[in-house]
Amino acid sequence: VDLHTHVYLPRYMEILRSRKDVPFVRPGIGGERLIILPAEQLQLEAQQQQSTGSNAAGISAGRPIGGEYWDATAKIRYMDRHGIRTSVLSLANPWLDFLPLEEQTRQATLLNDDMETLCQGSGGRFLAFGVVPQDATTAVQEIQRVASELPHVRGVILSTAGLNGKGLDDPDMLEFYREMDRAGLTIFLHPHYGVGNEHYGKYGHALFLALGFTFETTVAVSQLVLSGLLDQVPDTLRLLLAHSGGALPFLAGRLDSCVDHDAAVAQNLQHAPSVYLKRFYYDAVAYHEPALQCLIDFVGSDKIVFGTDHPFFPP
Repeated sequence: VDLHTHVYLPRYMEILRSRKDVPFVRPGIGGERLIILPAEQLQLEAQQQQSTGSNAAGISAGRPIGGEYWDATAKIRYMDRHGIRTSVLSLANPWLDFLPLEEQTRQATLLNDDMETLCQGSGGRFLAFGVVPQDATTAVQEIQRVASELPHVRGVILSTAGLNGKGLDDPDMLEFYREMDRAGLTIFLHPHYGVGNEHYGKYGHALFLALGFTFETTVAVSQLVLSGLLDQVPDTLRLLLAHSGGALPFLAGRLDSCVDHDAAVAQNLQHAPSVYLKRFYYDAVAYHEPALQCLIDFVGSDKIVFGTDHPFFPP
């Protein structure tokens, strides 16, 4: 079962193609290009100035995307090639936060319904993680609808920036966590725009993805743990961390030590940070055997799930 595998649903692609500001999709070298970072938009504008007429052949800014991002048949071919029985599909970032709240709410409903329809037509090959609007109250309402009406949607993918970019440690997240636990749904925590992006622009997506994504997860989940919110929800809450939890398995001992030496932080927690981290599930998208071994040593193999990050990094 592949728990980290993405799609851009046709409805979502229509949104991206219609936009003029990041994030958006434009024609380019080898097909369409996803522009998600402001630095990429500047690069795109410079390339467009050098092009003439309708010529888009020189556009190389952004990430190339093609049919494998939205074609269910292509996804199943990939699964068959690698012996994957079931894929739990999730919409890839940037999700919905760039839309007004009312439109987020409408699109979340439509996209989750689209996911359910896609799964129903897959002959048992697909399940899904849905999306929620970036407001705690409306997110809880959508969770309740998903749990009661969409049997193939088994959780939600959530940005490590939290709801409306206020962080996973925002007190308004508490009812969201409680509702996810009551519904028996999984939260798949996935980085959003990365951190430190002001340093990465001239290196394309390489540092943005290798460092920005994983450090965003590392910082955001650490903030969640240190906030004490997890002491206010049952430990049955299922949290799945993308990209093997970033640097958390490697730095957990350091985090424990630093908290232990900071009474103002330690007094807010019932346990050492590593106790909470060991409750989570982690995907195996590490790309490096020593990193994966570090994760195994930290949480044990029973807390690690298979993931490919297809179609971004197909093995």
